[in-house]
Amino acid sequence: MSANGGGASHRPSPLGALGGFLGFVAVSAGAAVLVTAAVTPALAVSGMAATSGINMFENLPSYLEIDELAQKTDVFATRSDGTTQLLASFFDQDREEVTWENISQYAKDAAVAGEDPRFFEHGGIDVQGTARAMLTTYVLKGDTQGGSSITQQYVKNVLVQKAELEAKTEEEKEAAYAEATDPTPDRKLKEMRLAIGLEKKYSKDDILKGYLNIAGFGGRVYGIQAASQYYFGGVPAKDLKLEQAAALLAIVNNPEKFRLDKPDSETNGAATKVKGKVVPYAATKERRDYILDSMLKYKKITKEEYDAAIKTPIAPAIKTPSTGCSTAKDAAFFCDYVYWTVMNNEAFGKTQEDRKKLLSRGGLDIYTTLDLDLQHAAADALYRFVPQSDPNIDVGGTAVSVQPGTGRVLAMSQNKSFSNDSEELAKGNNFTAVNYNTDLEYGGSSGFQPGSTYKIFTLAEWIKEGHSLNEVVDARRRSDWGSFNDSCNGPQSYPGFSPVNDEGGNGGVWTALKNTYDSENTGFIAMAKKLDLCAIGATAKTFGIHRADGTELLHSAATVLGTNEIAPLTMAEAFAGVAANGTVCKPIVIDKIVKHDGTALTPPSAECAQTVDPKVTAAMAYAMQRVMSQGTGGQSNRATYPQVPMIGKTGTTDNAEATWMSGASTKVATTVGVFNVTGHVNLRNTFFNSTQAAVIRHQMWPAIMSVANAKYGGDGFPDADPSSLRTFSAAVPDVRGKSLEEAQDLIEDAGFGFAKGGAQDSELPAGQVTSTNPSGNAPRGSVITAYTSNGAMVLMPDVVGLSEADAKNQLKGTFSVKTVNVAVSDPGKVGLVQSSDPGAGAAVKPGSQVTIGIGKAG
Repeated sequence: MSANGGGASHRPSPLGALGGFLGFVAVSAGAAVLVTAAVTPALAVSGMAATSGINMFENLPSYLEIDELAQKTDVFATRSDGTTQLLASFFDQDREEVTWENISQYAKDAAVAGEDPRFFEHGGIDVQGTARAMLTTYVLKGDTQGGSSITQQYVKNVLVQKAELEAKTEEEKEAAYAEATDPTPDRKLKEMRLAIGLEKKYSKDDILKGYLNIAGFGGRVYGIQAASQYYFGGVPAKDLKLEQAAALLAIVNNPEKFRLDKPDSETNGAATKVKGKVVPYAATKERRDYILDSMLKYKKITKEEYDAAIKTPIAPAIKTPSTGCSTAKDAAFFCDYVYWTVMNNEAFGKTQEDRKKLLSRGGLDIYTTLDLDLQHAAADALYRFVPQSDPNIDVGGTAVSVQPGTGRVLAMSQNKSFSNDSEELAKGNNFTAVNYNTDLEYGGSSGFQPGSTYKIFTLAEWIKEGHSLNEVVDARRRSDWGSFNDSCNGPQSYPGFSPVNDEGGNGGVWTALKNTYDSENTGFIAMAKKLDLCAIGATAKTFGIHRADGTELLHSAATVLGTNEIAPLTMAEAFAGVAANGTVCKPIVIDKIVKHDGTALTPPSAECAQTVDPKVTAAMAYAMQRVMSQGTGGQSNRATYPQVPMIGKTGTTDNAEATWMSGASTKVATTVGVFNVTGHVNLRNTFFNSTQAAVIRHQMWPAIMSVANAKYGGDGFPDADPSSLRTFSAAVPDVRGKSLEEAQDLIEDAGFGFAKGGAQDSELPAGQVTSTNPSGNAPRGSVITAYTSNGAMVLMPDVVGLSEADAKNQLKGTFSVKTVNVAVSDPGKVGLVQSSDPGAGAAVKPGSQVTIGIGKAG
C-alpha cells in the first residue's frame, strides 16, 4: 500500500461541469470551510486569520507526533578480517532510514520537481495545486487528484504508518489504511492543518528527508535507501545517478503502476502497449521523463545532464530483499536461533508481540557470534556425508560448535533446508522449520537421546564424591543389579534391567578409567551403584543439562546411559564446560545490537559461572583424553589435523538409532550426530554412499574440528589431581591348582581384572591354573594373567638312598638315566644313590635325561 501522490483525471461534460460548479457554490458550510482552507495556508503564515471558517480550521489539531519509522532489522556475521556479512533481514516494511547527507542530491531534486515544485516556497500547502485538485475532485466530480504538497504527503504517510503498524490483523490493516487515505473533505482538512503545523516545527530539509525515508516504492519497499538497493543492485541512495533517481521518484507517484520489478505488466506494472506490443517500463519512463523535464525547467540539472539522462533506458538490477532466515542459506538454522533468542527474551519487549515488532520494525543491526569458517565447515560436512532424505529412513544430521568459557555459538547446521513456507514443506522432508540443534522453546525439537555421551555426568559425580579413576567396580553383566540409592525418591530397583556392552561379552572388573575410554555400559551402571542417582542428575544440571521439551530432567539407572532427550546444543555447551575447567555458560548467539540511531541494546548474557569444581573437570578431561587416544573416539581423533589436546565421548543409543560424537579442545567444543528423526532404523544396517551411517559422526566431527584447530589452536588440559588417580593395592589370590573358572571368580572378587595367559608346561593336570602374573600384591583393578597346565610334565621321584638298581628300575620307561660316581666316606652309602639332577619334586618332561650320583668308597 502507499499513501503517495494520485493519478490522472477524466473531464466531465460542460453541462455536468457547470452543474457541479453551481452545486459547489451553493454547498453547505462544510464546503465553505474547504474553500477557506484552500487559502488558509497563506493567511496562516501571515497571521491573517479572520472568518469563522478559518477559526474552525485553526482549532483543528496542528501537532503531529512523528514516531520512529518502521525499519528492517539486519542480522550479520563477522568475518575474520573484521568485515561483516549480511545473513538475513526481518521487516514488515523493507526500509533503512538514512541521513540527509546519505541521499543523492538528484533524488532530493527529483522529489521536489516531480511532486511539489513550490515546496521551498509555500508554508506546507501549495494553494494553487490544492485549489486545482479540490475543484476537479469535489466540484467537477472527476477522478481524485493529487495536488498534495510533499509536506501533506509526508503527513499522510506518517498517519498511514501509524494506523497500519497499530493494526494486529490484515483486516485491521486494510481498514486502517482505508481510513487514513479516505479522500473526504474532513480528512483532507485535517491533513492540511497538520502539514502547516509540521512546517512550523521542522525545517524543509528535515521534511524532505522524512518524506524520502517514509515513501512507498512498490510492494514492501519503503524509503529511498531500500528502493535504491532493491531496484539498482545494492546501490546506496547517496550514489544514485540522475536517471536512477528520477526513475525511483517516478514510482512514488503511483507505486504499484510504476514499480520497476514488473516490467511486462500492463494492469499493475510499468508497461504500456504501443501498436499492439507491450513496451516494458513505457509508463514509468513517461513519468521519469516528466520529472527530468521538470528538473531542467527548474534548473536543478544542466542541459547536458538532461540530454544524457533522457536517452538512458530504464535498466533496473533487482536485488530481491527477503524477510526471514531463508536467505541465510547454510546458516538459516543459526539465524532461526537468533530469531527465537529475541522472541524469548524480555529485554526485547514485555510480550512476544512486542519483540516481534521490534525485530521487524526496530531497525536493529544484530551482530552474531557466528564463525563463518566453522559454519562453512559444518554445513559442508553435513552436505557431503548426510543426505537430506533417504527412502529407508527419516534421517537427521546435526553439527553445532560453541566456544568454551563464553557460551558463544560458533556454528550450527543440519542436513535439511530451512523453510517456513507451507508449499516447500509439503514437497517432502528435505525442508523443515524445526531446528534439530535447539530446544523446543527455541524453534527446535523435543530433543534426542544422547546415548553414552551422557556418561560424563556420572563420571563427574564419581570424581566429585572422592572416587578415583583407577578405582575398580564389578562391571560383570547381570540381570539383577539390586537396589540403587536415590535420595530424591528413595531406593530404586529395576527388575529385568540388564544392559549389555557394545562389544558384547559379560563385562568384567574394570576401572572407572577403562569404563570411560571403552564406554562400558555395565561399568557405568556399576559406578552408579556406588553413587546417588538423584545426585548424578543434579550434577548434570550443573553442566547446564536440561530436557529439550522443558520437562524435568529424569534420573534412573537407565538415564545413566543417556535416555533423557537433550538438544545437541545443550550437550555441546556441557562439553565446553569441561573444556573451560568447570565454567559453564548458557548458549548465546548475539555479540552486539546497535539501534538505527547508533545506541546499543544489551544482548542476552551467557551467565557464565564456575558451577563445577576444576578438580572434577581436570579428572574428567584426563579420562576423556584417553577416549580420544585409546578409546572409542580414536577414529575421530586420528582424522583431525592439526592435532591439539582434545577430549571427547562417543554415544550410541539402543539399536543404534542415533550415533553421536561430542568433544572439545580448550577453544572449541563440537557435537555432531546422525539419527532417526522419526521411526526406528538401525544405523549400523544403514548405508549412505557405501558408508555405514553409524560411523559418519567420525567423518563429520574431524572435518569441523580440523578447521577449528587450525584457526583457534588449543592448550593443554590441566593435570588431574593425584587424589583422582590414586590406586589401591591388594593381595593376588593363590589360585594354583584351581580351574580357570574358579581362578577368574577369585581374582575378580578380589578387585582385579582377569586375563587368560594360555597353557604352559606343567606337571599339574591339564586345565588347572599353574601360576599368575603378577603374584603377591598388585594394584586393585590391574589385570592378573592366569596360566593353565598342558599336563606335559611329570614330577621327578625321590630316588636318593635307593640302590642303583632300584633307582634305575623306578626311573626306567620315563627318563633316560645317566650315572656318575660320588665319593663317600661311609661304607654304608657305597652303591646307594647320593643325588639326582633334577632334584626330587621337579617338573620334568618325560624322556628327559636325569643324572643320579652313586656312592663310591673314597
